Amino acid sequence: MSVWALGINHHTAPLDLRGRFAFALDQIQPTLRGYRQSLARQPEATLLCTCNRTEFYGAGDQAAVEPTLEWLAQAGGVSSQVLRAHAYVLREDQAARHAFRVASGLDSMVLGEPQILGQMKDAVRAAGAAGALGCTLNQLFQRSFAVAKRVRSSTEIGAHSISMTAAAVRLAGQLFEDLHEVRVLFVGAGEMIELAATHFAAKTPKAMVVANRTLERGEKLASRFGAEVMRLADVPDHLHEFDVVISCTASTLPIIGLGAVERALKKRRQRPLFMVDLAVPRDIELEVKGLRDVYLYTVDDLAHVVQSGKDNRQAAVAQAEAIVDAGVLSFMHWLDQRDPAHGVVPLIRQINAQADHWRDTELARARRLLARGEPVEAVLQTLARGLTQKMLHGALAELHAGDSSTRAATAQTVSKLFLRDKSWPD
Repeated sequence: MSVWALGINHHTAPLDLRGRFAFALDQIQPTLRGYRQSLARQPEATLLCTCNRTEFYGAGDQAAVEPTLEWLAQAGGVSSQVLRAHAYVLREDQAARHAFRVASGLDSMVLGEPQILGQMKDAVRAAGAAGALGCTLNQLFQRSFAVAKRVRSSTEIGAHSISMTAAAVRLAGQLFEDLHEVRVLFVGAGEMIELAATHFAAKTPKAMVVANRTLERGEKLASRFGAEVMRLADVPDHLHEFDVVISCTASTLPIIGLGAVERALKKRRQRPLFMVDLAVPRDIELEVKGLRDVYLYTVDDLAHVVQSGKDNRQAAVAQAEAIVDAGVLSFMHWLDQRDPAHGVVPLIRQINAQADHWRDTELARARRLLARGEPVEAVLQTLARGLTQKMLHGALAELHAGDSSTRAATAQTVSKLFLRDKSWPD
C-alpha cells in the first residue's frame, strides 16, 4: 500500500488559481464520489480545502496520481499543464511528513495557527461519509491529529502567532487613529468572520453589522457581539456607511464589485475605506485595489504581517519538526508491516490461525475427559501440557536440526522469543 499527496497551496500557486479549486465543505462528499467513480481502480482519498490549500491525499496504486491531476485540472477549468506547473506531488514518507506538518500548523501562512486542525478533521469526516476513507488514510490522519496534539502541548509553536483576522485589526488600527469611532461591516457568517468579529469587538468599534445571505444565521452571529444584521443584497446600497469591510463567503463569484465601491467612495467624500477579502475565490473584485482611498488586502497580502515574530519561534519549530519526524517513522513502520511483499501480515494471520486450531483441539480433548468423569485438576494439567507441547515442538525440533552455526542462530532466536526478561508481564 502506498500513500501520496497532490495539491497546491500558498507557497506554489497564486490566489486566483487557488480560487479555481476551492471546494466548500458540503461539496467534498459529492466531489470525492465523482472523482473516485472516474477511476478504474478507486484509491482511498481525502480532499482538504482551505483558503491556502487544496490537497488530495490518496492511498493505493501510485498510478492514480496522474489521473487525479488530470481530473482536478478539469474540475478547476484549467489545463493539466497549468496545474502541473503549480502543483506538488509527495509520496510515501514525504506525504506523511506533509500531512503531519499541515495538521501541526507548520505549513500554514500563519505559523502554528490552530484552525487547520479542525479543517483537517472536517475533511476526514467528509471522506468517511463519502466512503472514501480506508484503513491506511484513517491511520495516517489519526496519527496526524496525535502529532499535532503533541506539538501543541509540548512546544510554544502557537505562542504569539498572529492570525489573519488579528492582522486585519492591526492594519485597520494603522489607518484609523481610533477604532472606537469606526463602523465595521462583516460580510458572511462563517468561522473566519466569527474570528474577525471577535477581534474587532475587543476594540469596541462604534458599530458592527453582519451581512449574510441567510438572515437567520447572520442574526445568530450578530447577537453574540451586539451587532446589527443586514441582508447581503442590501450591501451595495449601504457600503458607504462603513469604514471597515471584512468579507469571507463561499461565493464562487465576487459579491462586491468595482461599481458598488466607486459609488460608496463618492458618498464618503474621500474618507478612506479599509477592506479585507479573506475569501478564496475572491469576494471583492481585484480592480477595487486600484481605487484611490481604498485599502484592500487579500489573504496573500496579509502574509508579511502574520509572519512577524516568526524568528522568535525557531526553537519551537525545531522541536515540532522533531516530533513530526518521529511520527513519520512510526507511521512508515506501521505501513511497512502491512505490505504483503514483506510477508509480515500474512504470517501473523497464519500464526493466529495455528494457535486457534491448537486451542480448539485441546479444549475438545478436555471436554471429552470431563464428560468421562476425569478429575478437573487432572484435565487442566493435561490441557496446559498439551498446549505447551504444541507451542514448543517446532522450536525444540529446530534446536536439534542443522549444523552448529545453524543451531547457534536458532538458539539466539528462540531465546528472544521464549526466554523473556523478568520485567515482562506473565
